[in-house]
Amino acid sequence: MLSAWPGAAGPLDDAIAADPDFALAHAARARLHGVRGEAEAARARIAVAGAIAARNGDARERSHVEVLAHAIHGRSAEALRRVLAHAGEWPRDVVVLGLPLGAFGLLAFSGMATHDQARVDLCERHAAHFADDDWWFLNYRGWSHAENGAVARGRAMAERSLGLRRENANAVHALAHAMFEGGAGDEAARLLAAWLPGYDRSGTLHGHLAWHGALAALERGDVAGALALYERHVQPSASLGLPLNVLSDCVSFLWRMRAHGLEAPAGAWDEVAAYAGPMHPRAGLPFADVHMAMLDAATGRREAVERRVGELAALVEAGTLAAGPVVPALCRAVLAFAEGDDEACVRLVEPVLAEVPRVGGSGAQREVFEDTLLVALMRSGQAAKARALLDRRLQRRPSPRDAAWRARLAG
Repeated sequence: MLSAWPGAAGPLDDAIAADPDFALAHAARARLHGVRGEAEAARARIAVAGAIAARNGDARERSHVEVLAHAIHGRSAEALRRVLAHAGEWPRDVVVLGLPLGAFGLLAFSGMATHDQARVDLCERHAAHFADDDWWFLNYRGWSHAENGAVARGRAMAERSLGLRRENANAVHALAHAMFEGGAGDEAARLLAAWLPGYDRSGTLHGHLAWHGALAALERGDVAGALALYERHVQPSASLGLPLNVLSDCVSFLWRMRAHGLEAPAGAWDEVAAYAGPMHPRAGLPFADVHMAMLDAATGRREAVERRVGELAALVEAGTLAAGPVVPALCRAVLAFAEGDDEACVRLVEPVLAEVPRVGGSGAQREVFEDTLLVALMRSGQAAKARALLDRRLQRRPSPRDAAWRARLAG
């Protein structure tokens, strides 16, 4: 479970069969259901764990189950508060410590603009409790540093984690992110091409890791290679990944194709719309909201975007959307972009660019909004601003795509 490797359900079920009063086995099974998006099963299983822990659990077990219960029931702010307190008492309880640390973790979805730094702070606070060869902690500590700008340090940790446990999809994921942030797209492509065939398609990160490979191919101009990865592993009919990953991976890949002036495969947008349409009918999960807005905008569903924007604006007004006004602003911006109103897109994105991390996800996932701004700047004739943005990006990391765009704007 900690390595996102297929097969965790069987041993957990065996443990429960061997000892039906083992609260933490029930809790771990609930967590696994939650990771797979099986919300009803997760809620039922964590209720069993809670009853057992209340009856015969010690303080750590009761706290462990309570934290997971808050997370599974969507009480994210309380879950995060409880995680931090729990980790202060039992820092090596990694099922709990891991809850805030991923791209879809409690910190990423907290609405904080500084969640990348918060993850680093959490890891460093507890680093002394983990050995240098703890593959799980190395993975998340490395990913956190790479996302927060310490790319070389984070990459070294992720590489060490993978070296200690090859069957660790989370380490490959962390390493792919570090390579992305370091401009090592070709290395990432080689890593994924060598490693992914040994990872069963039922693995939760299989399609998402292929998405990383598709982005690397797109960046170096290999459109055919990018589309082959998308069609073989990423599109809804091919991926067995988490529904939120399938939504965001498909939408952001097809949106990048569109922004680059490339044609998506026939029917690709419609397939994603059919898959994702029932998933997030109401606003409230910012990372899903911005991707649903891209999907609806790209498929001509203006009214759906406007309805979502209205719901988000009401949540902002009520003070119940932690991510704040950046979410409806991005939704409006992608609608303007899809409809060819590039100046409006620029006006909407520029003031909130520093706030985009509030929607959650990783740097690689959020870069699509900066890409959208960049293309809107170029298409609306704002070359000086586009050059400045490209110069900042190229100073951070090499990019064949950005270098080509910059050369086009040199004159």
